[in-house]
Amino acid sequence: MTSSDRSQAVDVTRTYAVRTYGCQMNVHDSERLSGLLEEAGYVRAPEDAEGEADVVVFNTCAVRENADNKLYGNLGRLAPVKARKPGMQIAVGGCLAQKDRDTIVKKAPWVDVVFGTHNIGKLPVLLERARVQEEAQVEIAESLEAFPSTLPTRRESAYAAWVSISVGCNNTCTFCIVPALRGKEKDRRPGDILAEIEALVGEGVSEITLLGQNVNAYGSDIGDREAFSKLLRACGRIEGLERVRFTSPHPRDFTDDVIAAMAETPNVMPQLHMPLQSGSDTVLKAMRRSYRQERFLGIIRKVRESIPDAAISTDIIVGFPGETEEDFEQTLHVVREARFAQAFTFQYSKRPGTPAAEMDDQIPKAVVQARYERLVALQEEISWEENKKQVGRTVEVMVAEGEGRKDDATQRLSGRAADNRLVHFTKPDQEVRPGDVVTVGITYAAPHHLLAEGPVAGVRRTRAGDAWEKRNAAEVAKPAGVMLGLPQVGIPAPLPPAASGCAVN
Repeated sequence: MTSSDRSQAVDVTRTYAVRTYGCQMNVHDSERLSGLLEEAGYVRAPEDAEGEADVVVFNTCAVRENADNKLYGNLGRLAPVKARKPGMQIAVGGCLAQKDRDTIVKKAPWVDVVFGTHNIGKLPVLLERARVQEEAQVEIAESLEAFPSTLPTRRESAYAAWVSISVGCNNTCTFCIVPALRGKEKDRRPGDILAEIEALVGEGVSEITLLGQNVNAYGSDIGDREAFSKLLRACGRIEGLERVRFTSPHPRDFTDDVIAAMAETPNVMPQLHMPLQSGSDTVLKAMRRSYRQERFLGIIRKVRESIPDAAISTDIIVGFPGETEEDFEQTLHVVREARFAQAFTFQYSKRPGTPAAEMDDQIPKAVVQARYERLVALQEEISWEENKKQVGRTVEVMVAEGEGRKDDATQRLSGRAADNRLVHFTKPDQEVRPGDVVTVGITYAAPHHLLAEGPVAGVRRTRAGDAWEKRNAAEVAKPAGVMLGLPQVGIPAPLPPAASGCAVN
C-alpha cells in the first residue's frame, strides 16, 4: 500500500479510539493503527470520552473461549451511541476478525469495517470507502501485506518501544488457534530491524523489546540457526540503547548460543520469559509441545549458571484435557524446581477450531478451579520468597509512567529494575521524569513488587527522559496528541508480501 493510499484526507476534527485485547503483538499492532489514523488526519479522543469518538476500533484476540462474547457485548453497548451520533464508524480488526470475517457484520450490522491481521495498513482506506459507499467493508488478506513495524506509529511510550522481528509461528500446539490466524513464521531482514532500532534510539528510546510469536526461532525463515543470538549481540553495539528485552521464546528453539549472547551482551537484560504450559510429559505431548520436563528444567539451570541474577517468568495452563492429578503434581514440581519470579497462570479454555477443543476427558470446572488455586498459592509463595532475596540490594530503576497506581497517595514513583521487577521508590527532591534512571536500595518485598523506602541514591537524567519531556510539552500544546513515527529517510522499504503470522507460546 502506498503512502497516498494511507493518507486519505478527513475532517481534522474527527476523533478516534483504539481498544486493544490480547497479546503484545496486538499492542504493537494498535500503536500502528493509531499511527495510521493520525497520519490520515484523525486525532486521538480523550480517554474519558472514547465512547464518543468518531471512530472506534476494536483490535481483537481469539485466544480465550469467550473472546467473541466480549466483542459482541462491547459492540452492543456502542450500537445506541452510534444511532444517536451521525457519521460515527466502528471497525473490528485482529485475530477474531481474521477468524469470523463476515460473521461480525451479520451479528452486528452497525459495524462499518472488518479487517484482518495481515492488512492493518488498509484501515484508513476502508473507513473512507465505507463512508463514501455507505456500506460495510470487509477485507481479510490471506498473507501479510507489510510488517507492522514498517507502518506509521503512535507509540504509547516515549522511552520504550516494541520492535517486531518476525510474525507467525510454525508450531502446531493443540490449544492455540493463533497460528491459523496469523500464519507461518516470516522473519524480517536483520538490517531492517537494526535500522528501526537505531531510528528509535535517535528519537530518544532507551529500551526496546524484540517481539515475535516465537521470537527465538528467528532465523529459520532466512536460513540462519544463530540469527537470534547474532541479533542480540548486534543490539549490544547500538550506542544509546540501554535495555534490550525479548518475548516470547519457545523452549524448543532456546539454544546455548542465545544464553551466551544474553550473558555477554551488557544491555540485554537479566530477564527471561520461558513458557512452560505444563510440567507433565504426558500433557506436553498432548499439547504437541516439542520439549519435555527435563529439557525445560535444563534450560532454566543453564540460564541461572550463566546469569545468576536472572528473573525468570512463565506461562502455565491448568486443566488441559486429560490432565490427571499426577500430571498436575508434575507441574507443581517444575514450579518448585524452577522458582519462577512470576507465573501467568490460566485455566484451560476451549478455543473453537483447535484440536484440544475436540479432545475427550475435558476436565470439570470445579477440578480445574481447585488446581488453579493450588498453583497460584504455590507461585505466590515462591514469588514472595524470591523477591525477599532482593531486600538490601542496590538496583537501577528506569522510571515508568503509570505503573504505580498509588504513587500519588504514597508520594512514590515507580519503575522497572533491570530484571523487570516492579519497584516503587520514594520520590526524590529533584525532578525525575519517565525514562530517567534512579539508583535505589530495596527495603521491602511483596509477591509482585519491591519497595525502596529510603532516599534515592542517585538520579541520572537521560535522553529518554528528554524525549518524554518533549512529547509531554507537545501534547500540552496540542491536546489531541502528536504522532511519534519512524523517520522515513534511511528506513528500508517494506518487505514484499509474506506468509501470515502470530501465535502464543
